[in-house]
Amino acid sequence: MTTSNVDKKRRDAQPPSEQTARPRDVQPPSERAARPPAPGRMLSVDALRGFDMFWIIGGHGIVLGLAALIVDPVPAWLQFHMSHPDWIGFSAWDMIMPLFLFIVGVVMPFSFAKRLEQDQTKWRMYAKVARRTVILFVLGMAAQGNLLDFKLDTFHIFSNTLQAIAVGYLIGAILLLEVPVIGQVLATLGLLLAYWALLAFVPFPGGQAGLLEPQNNLALVVDKWVFGRFQDGTTYTWLVSGLGFAATTMLGVFGGQLLRSRWSPWMKATWITLLGILCLAAGWAWGFWLPSIAATSPPFVQHLSLPIIKHIWTSSMVLWAGGWSFLLLAVFYAIIDVIGWRRWAFFFIVIGANAIAVYMATHVIEFHDISDPVVGGLAEHFGRFGAITKDLCAFAAIWLILWYMYRNKTFVRV
Repeated sequence: MTTSNVDKKRRDAQPPSEQTARPRDVQPPSERAARPPAPGRMLSVDALRGFDMFWIIGGHGIVLGLAALIVDPVPAWLQFHMSHPDWIGFSAWDMIMPLFLFIVGVVMPFSFAKRLEQDQTKWRMYAKVARRTVILFVLGMAAQGNLLDFKLDTFHIFSNTLQAIAVGYLIGAILLLEVPVIGQVLATLGLLLAYWALLAFVPFPGGQAGLLEPQNNLALVVDKWVFGRFQDGTTYTWLVSGLGFAATTMLGVFGGQLLRSRWSPWMKATWITLLGILCLAAGWAWGFWLPSIAATSPPFVQHLSLPIIKHIWTSSMVLWAGGWSFLLLAVFYAIIDVIGWRRWAFFFIVIGANAIAVYMATHVIEFHDISDPVVGGLAEHFGRFGAITKDLCAFAAIWLILWYMYRNKTFVRV
């Protein structure tokens, strides 16, 4: 990981997020001259990334805390959307991780195109992809796999969002470098269908094909078999689910390719919106409607149905979360980059510009402990406002550090 000062006018000033694009998207010189200039850095992507990270670094607690002050008890619908369903189902809180992978994919076409403009060879690009993949994987071990404990008893090989990003990024990079757009679409469909087929038709020790119980499903059995004592002990799965991670990243790639296209800004926003609606419809049919009629339907319908389960990253969840991700991208792009309403987004841009840095920092540093010496004693006198005061001060400490880094054009890259 390196830290560098970057001129804020450079369009390649991509902060910590994983960046990439595709050789076939860059036209030869004769065609390039007639093509409009490649779009510069899109603030909407930084803002969307910051919006996603906001919920992890304090937004979740702040929203629940404020809600508790206004309405006691907190409404059931808000509690549901600020938590993960136990198994089947999907909440707003479930969007955090898929949206991260999606945004990684959005950035990839821009960064790969930039590298090609610098005349980088394919093998040099692969070397950078491999380096970034390894770094992300190791950072994931440090963040959630207890790598820094230096104890085998508590170490987990694969247990973190950054490692899922590494898998999606690696597979996405290969598809971008080697496969034309239509092939990328077919490959993404293939990833979704292959994962569904594995879950639906492959039996495993202790369970029959198609069994999707929290402690008894193919994806979890494979993780336990491969990782052994180093499996993280949860019902979240990683190896076979890597097919879904890659598909989520590729959905983001398609969004990025639309943003780089020659269409007018409003046409881009329209197509991204339509893709979102299409994914939502497919995800709803596959993950909600078919499971609801499966019990009284012929066997082939039972095999086709695939509930939305984030724990194992089912293909239906990929489409459902991807649909919402497309819609969020369309909204942020239209408001910030098309209409030009940018001031409100600065709050999120500051966070999104150093997303990986703050992600790692919040896994290593307890910012509530930092704010306690300043407001801990005072908060005790605030009664029911004490908890939210601590939450706000802890978040303020994080945001001010990020603002200082942004102001000094300091971005932590992987």
